[in-house]
Amino acid sequence: MTDSPVLRLDGVAFTYAGGAGVSGLDVSIAPGEAVALIGPNGAGKSTLLKGVLGLVPQTAGHMSFADADAAAAQRPVHAPDGMVGFLPQSAELDADFPINLEQVVMQGRYRSLGLFRWPGRADRAAVRDAIETVGLGALVKRRFGELSGGQRQRGLLARALASEPRLLLLDEPFNGLDQANRDALIDTIRRLKQRGVSVLVSTHDLELARLVCDTVVLVNGTQLASGPVDEVLTLGNVQECFEGVEVEIDEHTLVVPGHEGH
Repeated sequence: MTDSPVLRLDGVAFTYAGGAGVSGLDVSIAPGEAVALIGPNGAGKSTLLKGVLGLVPQTAGHMSFADADAAAAQRPVHAPDGMVGFLPQSAELDADFPINLEQVVMQGRYRSLGLFRWPGRADRAAVRDAIETVGLGALVKRRFGELSGGQRQRGLLARALASEPRLLLLDEPFNGLDQANRDALIDTIRRLKQRGVSVLVSTHDLELARLVCDTVVLVNGTQLASGPVDEVLTLGNVQECFEGVEVEIDEHTLVVPGHEGH
């Protein structure tokens, strides 16, 4: 496996047509590295993830994937097919639709299947592996709507993994999870890292960053800090990023006071 960064952002900005966005992004993600993207609501975390996917315009800087690079910083860059998997913050999937877990996860193979090819042995193997990776192997034939909310979240993660991505983008995956599903998702991220999959996870859970992430990027409209977890998650940095907002840290609530002049 190459040691080149799976994703690299140099001075990147992603901006919506109305002007909102996130800027000043300098991020490099190595194979098997987990990066926590931390900031308050509206800070630009989801914008960054969607920008990497090409869903929000890149308006400054340079972005590259693995060894592929653009000829110029202004040239649009897109991830190669199948390289990036994405778990959105909310997924539009009707829990009452008569479809089982295996069929949901097989949706992650549709891009590689194309319009006129049925799933083959490799597709079925990738789906089984994805379901086992998220710890739902015993529920493979269970109707998706009968799963708990946390299990459905893990099933949708398996769908993102079914394409066998090298980079996985997770947008607030721990929201609303009970402890059992939270622990299962943490174990999943650890297993993915061991297999060389890179993870960029948007979260408010600072304890998560300490448990499974190697690097933290703090954002609030622009990048405020980036580096190893212990160096970045300092009280001063957290105060700057979460001004006046309650954040979870070490399973307790830290109330960050406001700053004069901000």
